[in-house]
Amino acid sequence: MEELANEILEKTGKTKERYEKLNALAVDPQVIADNKEWKKLVKERSAIEDIALAHDKLEKLVNEYKLCKSDYEKESDHELKNMFYEEIGSLKTQLEALIEEIKILLLPKDENDESNVIMEIRQAAGGEESGLFCSVLYRMYCMYAESKHWKVEVLDINETELGGIKEITFMVKGKGAYSKLKYESGVHRVQRVPETESSGRIHTSTSTVAVLPEIEDVELEIDEKDLKIDTYRSSGAGGQHVNKTESAIRITHLPTGIVVACQDERSQIKNRERAMSILRSKLYDYYQGQVEAEYKKERKSQVGSGDRSERVRTYNYPQGRVTDHRVNLTSYNLEGVLNGDIDQFIEALTLKDRAEKLANL
Repeated sequence: MEELANEILEKTGKTKERYEKLNALAVDPQVIADNKEWKKLVKERSAIEDIALAHDKLEKLVNEYKLCKSDYEKESDHELKNMFYEEIGSLKTQLEALIEEIKILLLPKDENDESNVIMEIRQAAGGEESGLFCSVLYRMYCMYAESKHWKVEVLDINETELGGIKEITFMVKGKGAYSKLKYESGVHRVQRVPETESSGRIHTSTSTVAVLPEIEDVELEIDEKDLKIDTYRSSGAGGQHVNKTESAIRITHLPTGIVVACQDERSQIKNRERAMSILRSKLYDYYQGQVEAEYKKERKSQVGSGDRSERVRTYNYPQGRVTDHRVNLTSYNLEGVLNGDIDQFIEALTLKDRAEKLANL
């Protein structure tokens, strides 16, 4: 136990030293004067704080354990020796539990876990029925966000004639939103009798969900020369104009060909700000995808990878069930799931992801 605890202390010791250095830098007037640099340091400090505090806790516990063992070996009184023996057992149990906690803290962290989320839901196979299912998924995520006291803001929406959604881009604002919703990326399949079908046959349709972390200016800089910006009139379902001014914004990133649009705000300036926010997140996702392409090829499990081509979940209306194919978890509470009760799937996916990382630690 001592040997393992000392190994963990050695690993966390460097993090503790870095944490103390960051504490000093965070109050340095010269560093504070550079707002970008200060934000980066504060973010790094926040990311390693739990490990630094756990290091102190483990160091204290190891010292108590060693002292108790020493007292036990020196003690000749039988009754006192038994007391020390019981205390050693208690400290050992505490050490084992703390070491397991620290192992989890030492797992590679997704630096975006605390970020807000930009989500996109799009029609896939199934035409109008797919669009109607997109609106069901959007409502599900809105209700899930509400249960977490997060805020949802629509950034861009293209609706169908029957009240469905061809595509929608929206932001979920809340601490830890990305850590939960990142597992929702992929193909969501629905099996039901369509509202547009009179013969009562069950159809299978799909919608795709993309989940991106909101990327701040300090994390990704975009050269204005690489952008083509167009303005146009905001429009609703059926091409009806919402307003008569060209407040909607479309931005094309020329080097990558990525296009984003925002028409939700009446102000052109606000739409431009929101469109840039979406673009930063898409570019981050694009460049990360290039870097991790080889890694993803070799990875057997896609849990947490955000692979949008992967079928992740099936919603079967006739049987009232929802199945997540990545963890083989089925719920027979379809209504509850569609009302935002998706924590059971998120927790199972989080645990599977953690177990895989622990195995590779």
